[in-house]
Amino acid sequence: MERFFTDIVGRYRGRPASPAEVERAMLDEPSDDLRDDDGFFLVIRDGTRVVGCGGVRFIEPGVGELTRVFIDHDARGRGAGRSLINALETVSARRDVSTLRLTVRSDLTEAHGLYQRLGYEAVDPFSTSPYADHHLAKKLGVVMG
Repeated sequence: MERFFTDIVGRYRGRPASPAEVERAMLDEPSDDLRDDDGFFLVIRDGTRVVGCGGVRFIEPGVGELTRVFIDHDARGRGAGRSLINALETVSARRDVSTLRLTVRSDLTEAHGLYQRLGYEAVDPFSTSPYADHHLAKKLGVVMG
């Protein structure tokens, strides 16, 4: 989670994020609800090394929100993001989520492009966050098992 915040804070500021900025962002935007009945959190590994993460927050019956999706810079471009999102969608569908939604900032062009390639489409705004430049959603298929 710390690498996620280091990356997004640094990209937002246009320079490396300081440890204090990362700590502040983690306190301002807690992730402790990504478990139990409120959501879930997954990591993706390359061998034994964690190279990414992502979570789904349950918003209302049938609706989940993708959050904290991150792939280390050196693991990008090799399908890790696609694999992670596919796993998040599969687990979501098994937890009775029929629609996944997300917001993405304009400066996160790689992420925005990946979401669009995976079938996420623009929807009416559902967040007032100053970091929510684009609002996307996708209907999930039925998962057996």
